[in-house]
This record gives sequence, structure tokens and C-alpha cells, in this order.
Amino acid sequence: MGKYRYVYGPVPSRRMGLSLGVSPIPKKFCNYSCIYCQLGRTDHLSNVRQEFFPLEEILVEVRDYLSRGDGFDVVTLVGEGEPTLYLKLGELITGIKALTDKPVAVITNGALLFEPEVRAALMPADLVLPSLDAFDEKSFRQINRPSRELDFESVYRGLQVFSLEFLGEIWVETMIVKGINDDEASLRKLKSLLEGIRYDRLFVNVPARPPAEKWVESPDEERLRQAIEILGGISMELLVSGGFSSKEDDDRQAVLSIIRRHPMNAFEIESFLESRGCTDPKSVLEELEGNPEVETVSRGGPKTYRLR
Repeated sequence: MGKYRYVYGPVPSRRMGLSLGVSPIPKKFCNYSCIYCQLGRTDHLSNVRQEFFPLEEILVEVRDYLSRGDGFDVVTLVGEGEPTLYLKLGELITGIKALTDKPVAVITNGALLFEPEVRAALMPADLVLPSLDAFDEKSFRQINRPSRELDFESVYRGLQVFSLEFLGEIWVETMIVKGINDDEASLRKLKSLLEGIRYDRLFVNVPARPPAEKWVESPDEERLRQAIEILGGISMELLVSGGFSSKEDDDRQAVLSIIRRHPMNAFEIESFLESRGCTDPKSVLEELEGNPEVETVSRGGPKTYRLR
């Protein structure tokens, strides 16, 4: 097969390791037009789910790629638009899982989780990464600029319900934008909403790539630290710069000192150890698995380590 149309990568993911991307949506086809979107303004603002591309065509490409090897950690449905707008999303996830044992992740804005059929479509996935940037209708309109059929209350309730129904891992991502949701009052409202959701991880992000609107800026370091402290998440900026740090000289103790406060997945541990000059991170992972103080958790997504 020549050039792929729907499959790309693998590309390094700050959260998941090497990610094989699958894009079932045309470019800039979304129900949001976020002010921070790295793809620019949405060309087709729509809330209508469609089979944009034939399901079998996408699966043929995935099958062809897998026949050439499996040098990746996770298959990620994301791409150039909102993946939950793909009408046969559930069949696509199931079809991919029939072709590989690697976990399947879906990166979504979460806007359609109030629809039972969308929640059902996501159930076969191992990992879902929804967004929650706003804390009320006004901030929702300011940051995400959704399709007019959407309202913040419905979107948030959908995320709540999904978090209770989904059996895999949920990693929430919150984008912090200077002057809109980076002040203490806004952050505490966000925190209150997050407390109403069941999730496994929270990533705090800032606009790092050229945004859709030139006036969009990242908060300063003090505001970012405040956001991390209030929300209780981990900064995506930290993941880019190496992520975690420890003053412990021993590599094993260094990892233990971190997972005492914050769980880490295998990819994060390996990246952290390599940044310290560790020549054999695999052996450290093996020791962690045999350590009775360490609990290993895996619900289909990347294996996570934390202290019991």
C-alpha cells in the first residue's frame, strides 16, 4: 500500500509513549472552534455525526500498517477533527482492537458525551482523554466557541455520566488560558467541577503551539503553578521538559519518591530514568513490579505504578 490517508505516525506522545494515529475525520471538522487550537479556526463547525470515510477503508489501512510491524505503544483516535463525530466510531474501535493487542485511546473534546450512543461507542476503548477547559456557559463560549446546539451544562453532565459508566481509564486535559480561566476564582470553580467526575489523571496544559487566535497567551509561571496546585494535576509543560524530578541519588528510590505523590505510567518512568542517565530503566520497572509496596494498575491503558 502506498501513502496512508487515515493512519499516521507513530509519533511521540507526551502522555502515552509512541502513538499510532488514526484520523477518521476531515481536517478542521469539529463542533468546537477553540481559541487555542493548533489547527487554526474550525472550517466546518458541525454537531452532526457522519461516516465521513468508509469504515472498511480505515481498517484496511490499519491492517496494512500492522502487517509491517507494531513498533508503537498505543493506537490513538484523534487527527484533524473531533473523533466522536465519526458515526461508526464504536465499530472502528472494535475493529482496531480485533487487529492488535495494543491499547486504543480516543482524544475527544467530550462535547457529545451527553448522547447515549456516543458513550456506548466509546465503551470498547481502553483510554479516553476528554477536555474540560470551561467552568460555566460564559467561559465555555469564550474558550471553546462551540456549535450553537451545545450548552455547557449538557456537556458537563455528559462527562459526569460517562465517567461513571466507562470501565477504562479517563485522563482529563484542561487548557489554561491567560485572562480567561487562570485566576484563582476560575480555577477553584474548575476544581469543583472536576470533583464531580471520576478520572484517573488530570493534565494541565497551556497554549504551547501557535493558537487559532493570535491574542491567546499562556499564563505566567506563577499562575501555572497555582493552577497545578489548585487542580491537583500534572503540567504538560513538565512532561515536555522531562516531567518529573527527584533529589534521590538512587534511581529506584527516586521513582518511589515520586509515585508516593503522583502515579506514573511505564513510559513516564522510563523517560524520567533516561533523563537521569539510567542505562537500564527496564530493570527498575521489573523491580517495581516485584516490590510489595508498589501497586500496578492496568485497565487496558498504559500500566500505572503507585504506592499502596
